Amino acid sequence: MTDNQNLLAEQRRALILDEVRRRGGVRVNELTRKLNVSDMTVRRDLDALARQGVIEKVHGGAVPVVEASTHEPGFEAKSGLELSAKEDIARAAAAMAVPGSAIALSGGTTTYALAHRLLDVPDLTVVTNSVRVADVFHTAQRAAGNGGNRPGAATVVLTGGVRTPSDSLVGPVADQAIRSLHFDVLFLGVHGISVEAGLSTPNLAEAETNRRFVQSARRVVVVADHTKWGTVGLSSFASLDEVHTLVTDSGLSDAAREEMAEHLPGLLVAGEDDAEVDVPPAEDI
Repeated sequence: MTDNQNLLAEQRRALILDEVRRRGGVRVNELTRKLNVSDMTVRRDLDALARQGVIEKVHGGAVPVVEASTHEPGFEAKSGLELSAKEDIARAAAAMAVPGSAIALSGGTTTYALAHRLLDVPDLTVVTNSVRVADVFHTAQRAAGNGGNRPGAATVVLTGGVRTPSDSLVGPVADQAIRSLHFDVLFLGVHGISVEAGLSTPNLAEAETNRRFVQSARRVVVVADHTKWGTVGLSSFASLDEVHTLVTDSGLSDAAREEMAEHLPGLLVAGEDDAEVDVPPAEDI
């Protein structure tokens, strides 16, 4: 980490979290030297991260929280985490949506942020298993008036299914609906991503529904902030070689970037001017 007194609180906390996870724990005095900030500032940052449930404070420092692979936080619990990262990711991913195309959005708080950005892309057909995502489009339609006939508004298809804690619809009904459809691009949120486990989730039924999404898409774009790297849920549903592009944020460590670059054909780091993405043409997928 580089010394910088002018880091925003959220950027500083992202660096602290990355250091805690990478090293398995850090001490307060180490962080004050690395970040060139006061002891009180570091302790406030650790308090904030502990309230989010991503670290555990110990005497003189902090250690990572190791969650059970079956732990599935609810939508509200996740919605307040990494807000600026999700907005950066959503902005970058929205630029990949072609007007008039058929896209799919899985459940999750990052795809929810993306849905708001996609409101300005005309004539999309959107298939989603997220109640929250569908509501973004329906709310925009109602707000437009004129009987909901907003020019260029997306056509939204909401799959049926059983609702999960993250407000996704999963199970046989959702799987059957997705199986019969074909998407130009799938924008996929994930619980965890790693070289060994690929894409994973703590919910078995959601894993199967996500697997159907991947199989029905010509291009798979994973939208995941840096905290998802190295996290492994109970069930894997896709390997990294099934992903065409990962859109993540600038909080990703250099070591993680190098490892991702070895296993992913396309990596876009949102919010960085020099971010590069190599997305193969749709006809080549």
